[in-house]
Amino acid sequence: MPSPFPGMDPYLEVQGRWIGFHNGLVWECSRLLNRNLPEDYVAQTDERLSLVSSDDLDGSRRPDLTIGREEGPPAPQPAGARAVGTIEPTTMQVIRRPFEVRDSWVEIFHLPEMELITVIEVLSPTNKSGSGRVEYLAKREALLDRPVHLVEIDLLLGGAPMPLSGRVARGHYMAIVARAKRRPDAEVYSWPLRHPLPVLPIPLRTPDPDIMLDLGVAFRETYEGGRYRQAVRYGRPLPENLPISAADRAWAEAFVRPSA
Repeated sequence: MPSPFPGMDPYLEVQGRWIGFHNGLVWECSRLLNRNLPEDYVAQTDERLSLVSSDDLDGSRRPDLTIGREEGPPAPQPAGARAVGTIEPTTMQVIRRPFEVRDSWVEIFHLPEMELITVIEVLSPTNKSGSGRVEYLAKREALLDRPVHLVEIDLLLGGAPMPLSGRVARGHYMAIVARAKRRPDAEVYSWPLRHPLPVLPIPLRTPDPDIMLDLGVAFRETYEGGRYRQAVRYGRPLPENLPISAADRAWAEAFVRPSA
């Protein structure tokens, strides 16, 4: 079944479906590119494992206290009750070890020498906050220092956007196309929640023209192939701390509200 939204689906992000969806979307982007790339190019996916602290999670996924109690005098024992030994608990927090997060992306190579031409990153929550952001920005800087095109696609409402100089009329979602020979200038695409996903230009080696990546097609194939319409619980309200306006929240919730 298709997504109920004309563009990006915010429920994938807020209901913890993004990791699986992200990996599927990266693979689908690679497949679509290979369908249209010239014969002397190939798109492949790559991945890395990162250790992420549980402190980097948002409040909705951070563990609670192990146990709590109300302060006050102990409850009186009923008359004739048998005496039992009791101890008072101490309230403490559970310590969680760092967990592994698998990030994947698309690389476009020129054949036959397998020269890396373009890197396409679909950002994940760990790229936009906490220690994962520090690690990703270091990778980003290393790519920007090389003669490689970098395309960053941000389909997440939460987290900090990628660093840009100056002010941009930012919508809810963004894509940055940083061509190797035009940096530090980059093309910035921005669109709101209610807008369809755009078609993005993906640069290749000069003088070859750009290849176009239809994000809407990639999203649809990933969504329907993963049966997300059945998996996502659309009847639930969106979180109040989601960085969208009250009008956009009402629109999104009404868009998927079951009819009476």
